[in-house]
Amino acid sequence: METIKTLIIGSGPAGFSAAIYASRAGLKPVLYTGLQPGGQLTTTTTVENYPGYPQGIDGNQMMADMREQALRFGTDVRDGVIVNADLGNCPYRFSDDRGNEMEAHTVIIATGATAKYLGLSDEKKYSGQGVSACATCDGFFYRKKTVAVVGGGDTACEEALYLASLAQQVYMIVRKPYLRATEIMRKRVEEKENITILYEHNTLGLYGENGVEGVHLVKRKGEPDEEKYDLPIDGFFLGIGHKPNTELFSQWIDTDEQGFIKVVPGTPRTNLPGVFAAGDVADPVYRQGVIAAATGAMAAIEAERYFQANAV
Repeated sequence: METIKTLIIGSGPAGFSAAIYASRAGLKPVLYTGLQPGGQLTTTTTVENYPGYPQGIDGNQMMADMREQALRFGTDVRDGVIVNADLGNCPYRFSDDRGNEMEAHTVIIATGATAKYLGLSDEKKYSGQGVSACATCDGFFYRKKTVAVVGGGDTACEEALYLASLAQQVYMIVRKPYLRATEIMRKRVEEKENITILYEHNTLGLYGENGVEGVHLVKRKGEPDEEKYDLPIDGFFLGIGHKPNTELFSQWIDTDEQGFIKVVPGTPRTNLPGVFAAGDVADPVYRQGVIAAATGAMAAIEAERYFQANAV
């Protein structure tokens, strides 16, 4: 069985930043890229809010650069998936999708979170061409334009309020006849002049030649007064939350009610010694690449300190 000093699971900004720091610290990290090499940034087009890129950078190119940097410092990057984990005892045991078994003295979980989608084929068709699951990431591209946000909870309200500061008009597409959001969030969106809440509406699909140009809607679906119509928009934002990719570890790692990994505040430390969480997998609030990268660096530094404090 292979023995690894530091195993990094995930290859977004958190995973690759952890790899860069861990490599430079001599931890000989092995990084598994997972099902989505490069993470969520590979589903975007231009990333404009990451420091150091004044003209913006393609998300795939950014992650390719991070991968190259990690490789330059000696990270063993493996294009594969960890499919089994046993965190019952240290060293922790794993196996990958090729049947290889390994044990690791320290583990950095950087598996990220997956945005929840409605399940419409048009969401994939227009991905990066008007469909987004991150207003903070992509809202800038819709300045003075018309956008729609799907959802009725706090996430959707936060997305709508952020977009309202940029866009000319924001529509909230809400399935229920009310908002599920907290009272303060509900009041804020209701009072915002350029936010229009479309209650009892469902999304049927999207349309457009070279990107999203509008959304097919149905009002009061299944009722006698059901009404179908098209609403012209420039951007379609999902505000129905994110699902952290923690199933593999949930038996041993403490998580919150949504499944996000709990860490010691201000650190990437989990409830297990030598196991750290970085990036969106432990961040239900910010979900930004630059923050994920920072926590990846923190996790690698903590892993180095763990080795210093423990005779491994």
